[in-house]
Amino acid sequence: MNKVAAVVVTYNRIELLKECLGALEKQNYPCDILVVDNASTDETEKYISLIKSKYDNLYYKNTGANIGGAGGFNSGMRWSVEAGYEYVWVMDDDCLPYSDALQKLIEADDMLNGKYGWLASAVLWKDGHECKMNRVKLKKSFYEYLEYMQYGIVQAEQATFVSLFLKTKTIREAGLPIKEFFIWGDDIEYTRRISVRMHLPCFIAGRSKVIHAMKENTGSNIATDIPERIDRYKYAFRNECYLYRQEGWKGICYYFAKCGWNLLKIVLKSKNYKFKRIIVLIKSVLIGLMFNPRVESLKR
Repeated sequence: MNKVAAVVVTYNRIELLKECLGALEKQNYPCDILVVDNASTDETEKYISLIKSKYDNLYYKNTGANIGGAGGFNSGMRWSVEAGYEYVWVMDDDCLPYSDALQKLIEADDMLNGKYGWLASAVLWKDGHECKMNRVKLKKSFYEYLEYMQYGIVQAEQATFVSLFLKTKTIREAGLPIKEFFIWGDDIEYTRRISVRMHLPCFIAGRSKVIHAMKENTGSNIATDIPERIDRYKYAFRNECYLYRQEGWKGICYYFAKCGWNLLKIVLKSKNYKFKRIIVLIKSVLIGLMFNPRVESLKR
């Protein structure tokens, strides 16, 4: 068993999964690969069974139902901790790490002497530019760790699950991602739980690079997103309501200001389905005020 578990959550994207697994197999630093399949209806399970005999570091788990990205990461991180790994490296199935991505995360771990909450890779799009969906939020005052900037290591507050690296010890202390989030915001809540509420220094390790193979390099925007995706924003605004309620009045004020800004953008920029977009936003905020999922603990 290697000391790093690369957790890959997948659902009905077998071609992207193949690319992701191929990139993981080419890593300069060894890792075990734990595939968490949210009950894909394509041939994902069959494919894994065909290639599993070729690799002694590939493991597979079918969750039995589509429990969303949040549920998948919850399951995969629990699996990693209970299996006894020292580190967990989490990603979606459309994440394509450079061959030295894990090695650079390990190097950052060594430089920091293990004194951090999490490390995030630099996430690029297919053209080599920044992937807008995965922009890491830097800490406003990062001067305490200024000496690490020459190595591409900068203190941050939040990141996504597209290449996030942390110790299983940290997961035991922080608990698991909230599976009830289903999609959207589970990674932001989790990374802020560690950096903001647990006050652990966290960093982007810029020399560790991955490609996020999204179709388009766009961020999420309820005002301009395609009609087919509007309903998905009910998770975003509901989950963020819970997230920022945990950070006191400052967080609550930020959340409502953000909602107001999104409402204004819908009014001014939406070219269709304005009423539906407004209803989804307002309804999700109201549901979010009553949304109180439980954080699952892994403390011994």
